[in-house]
Amino acid sequence: MFEIDKLQFGRFLSVRRKEKNLTQKALAEKLFISDKAVSKWERGLSLPDISLLIPLADILDITVTELLEGKRMEESYTEHSKQVEELVKKALAFSDKPPEKSAERRKKHRIICASGALFAVVQWPVIFLISENFLNVINSGILTLQVIGLIFMFYFWIYAKERLPAYYDENPIHCYHDGYFEMNMPPLCFNNRNWPHILRVCRIWSLLDTTVIPVCIFCINLLIPETWHLDIFFIIMFCCSLGGFFVPVYLVGKKYE
Repeated sequence: MFEIDKLQFGRFLSVRRKEKNLTQKALAEKLFISDKAVSKWERGLSLPDISLLIPLADILDITVTELLEGKRMEESYTEHSKQVEELVKKALAFSDKPPEKSAERRKKHRIICASGALFAVVQWPVIFLISENFLNVINSGILTLQVIGLIFMFYFWIYAKERLPAYYDENPIHCYHDGYFEMNMPPLCFNNRNWPHILRVCRIWSLLDTTVIPVCIFCINLLIPETWHLDIFFIIMFCCSLGGFFVPVYLVGKKYE
C-alpha cells in the first residue's frame, strides 16, 4: 500500500512554497485555511485534506503526483506519466465527491430550471402584446434582472455543490468559492451545517428573480406608467432583488452556523 512520507512531503512543500515566494499565510489564504495548518504540513505533523491536494499542486505549479511523492519527477514527462497524473486527479475527485443526487432528483432540478426558463421566455410575447410601449419595457431593466436570475438559477439548481469540502468544517471560512463563482459574506462562516439551508434559499431566490419579480415590475409599471421613466425605480427594484438574496442567506446561514 502506498503511504505518504509526511516529513518528505512537508520539506518538499516548504521548498516549493519558498520558490514561489509565498509565505505560509499567503498560501493559507489561497486555500482558505489557517497558516497553522500549513505550518503543521511543513513540519510533517499532518497532511492536507484530500480536497486540497489538487488546488495545492496548482498553486505550487507541480503535479499532484509530485506533491504526493514529495519530489520533482524527471524532466521527460512521458505520455504514460500524464495518464498517471490524470488517474490520480480522477481518484482524488472521486474519493472527495459526495454521494450523487438520485437520478430522480437531478431530473426534477432540470425540469424546474427548464420550466423557469420557459416561463421567462413566454413572458416577453405576452408583455409585447399588452404593453403600449415595448421599448419602455426593455429600458426598464426587467430583462437585466431576468438574465441575472437565469444565470444564478442554472448554477444553484444544477451545478452548485450539495456538500462542501471538509476544510469548510475545519476552518472559519467566510467565502464560498467554486470555479468562477464566489460568494463572500463576512462574518458568516460557510460549513456543511448551514450550506444545505443556504443553497435552498439561493435556489428559491433565483427562481423568483427569474419568474415572479419581472412580472411584478411590469405590473407596477403598467398600473403607474410614470415609473417607466424613473431610473430610481429600477435601482430600488434591483436593491430589493439583491436584498431578497443576501438577507435570507445571511439569516439562514447564521441560524444553522
